[in-house]
Amino acid sequence: MNNFSAFDDDLEQALATLIDGGIILYPTDTIWGLGCDATNDQAVKRIFDIKKRPSHNPFIILVHSEAMLLKYVEEVPEIAFELIENAKQPLTLIFPKAKKISPLVCGQDNSIAIRVVNEPFCKALISTLKKPIVSTSANISGEPNPAIFSEIHQTIKQSVDYIVKYRQQDTTYHQPSSIIKILSNNKIEKIR
Repeated sequence: MNNFSAFDDDLEQALATLIDGGIILYPTDTIWGLGCDATNDQAVKRIFDIKKRPSHNPFIILVHSEAMLLKYVEEVPEIAFELIENAKQPLTLIFPKAKKISPLVCGQDNSIAIRVVNEPFCKALISTLKKPIVSTSANISGEPNPAIFSEIHQTIKQSVDYIVKYRQQDTTYHQPSSIIKILSNNKIEKIR
């Protein structure tokens, strides 16, 4: 018999789903999201289909640390580390050139939106998977973002392979992250 806690069991099942190329419904440091292994083209395509989202509208990916960020971006300017360190709320940064990632999560210009996540479940999941995961709101494109689990439409719940149990009862409303685009010469542009 396993001595796993509920958190560990949830983590193990979510991890197995991602390794198998599946889609999870999970809480992030912002809102509830749909996620998959961000290096798996087929899984990323499925999320586009579930959301009915145009393929030219890329996704955010989550990494567990600044060190992991370096693996998926061609060049990380010093200002990025300053922004991450000084962020008071979740912050997504858009970098000019992605690498080692599904091109489907990137912009048409190969830019990539990445957030270093602080949420304990996400951090543990990504750290154990050793790959970034897609993070996109758990809704059909154009519909309101679900801030809490009870706001997620049944259609979305039925479309995924695993629903994380952790934080389903949490009724704290969270906002989507701020988004800042990193330009050349350490300049930045606030997107959201």
